[in-house]
Amino acid sequence: MTSRENALLGIDVGGSEIKYALAHPSSGVLVGEPRSIATPRDFGVEEMTEAILGLASELAPNAAVGVGLPAAISQGRVLSPPTAREFGGWVGYDLAGALSKAHGAPIRVANDADVAGLAELAFGAGKSRKGVVLMLTLGTGVGSALFHDGILVPNTELGKLYLQSSDDVAEHHVASRIKTELNLSWEEWSARLSLYLEQIDRLFCPELVILGGGISREADQFLSRLSIRGEIRAAELVNNAGIVGAARLAAEARG
Repeated sequence: MTSRENALLGIDVGGSEIKYALAHPSSGVLVGEPRSIATPRDFGVEEMTEAILGLASELAPNAAVGVGLPAAISQGRVLSPPTAREFGGWVGYDLAGALSKAHGAPIRVANDADVAGLAELAFGAGKSRKGVVLMLTLGTGVGSALFHDGILVPNTELGKLYLQSSDDVAEHHVASRIKTELNLSWEEWSARLSLYLEQIDRLFCPELVILGGGISREADQFLSRLSIRGEIRAAELVNNAGIVGAARLAAEARG
């Protein structure tokens, strides 16, 4: 069993569940299996804050914690409503400040896709890759993390792009949630994803696109159906990238 020594708590907040684990920020190795709790149904500020603080106090008392949240974040302050749905009360909220004050130790918060992308570039499919690299997380919504020569361009929110010939944003067409809700076949869903990636390719010309989220476990069902000028790979950390990246946030907060 991996030692807990020097491991830090990483919390990955999603639209349906909050995943968490202790992880070693220097290696990306988790201590035991990741666990999860259900995301509060209304995604309210107070309920979410309470849920995060509960995990922090249980697993990391008096220690730094990292959190990935599905929203645009700047210096711990929330800039956009979380996830693919619209939730009130979040925009302008200093989440990191409120969490850190209540926890009594630093809690750093960043966009969940950015956090996952940082983990994939450190330990996974994007390790040592230069040029333009894009990570897309396909879950309740679609998150994005854009890098150039390993440097993050934060809060890109490319799931909010409008698709050509569509009056709605991309994540309402290609998130893995949509595949499930509409009972789409792999062929049908892959066709939607392919159109989205073609648009991404025209706009950013990435050398590498990394596809993450839980659905990346089934990459053999759809990767061969996708084609752009650059390379497309499944995330190697699969659904743990957000946890690992959040643990690295905690290490930065700890100093």
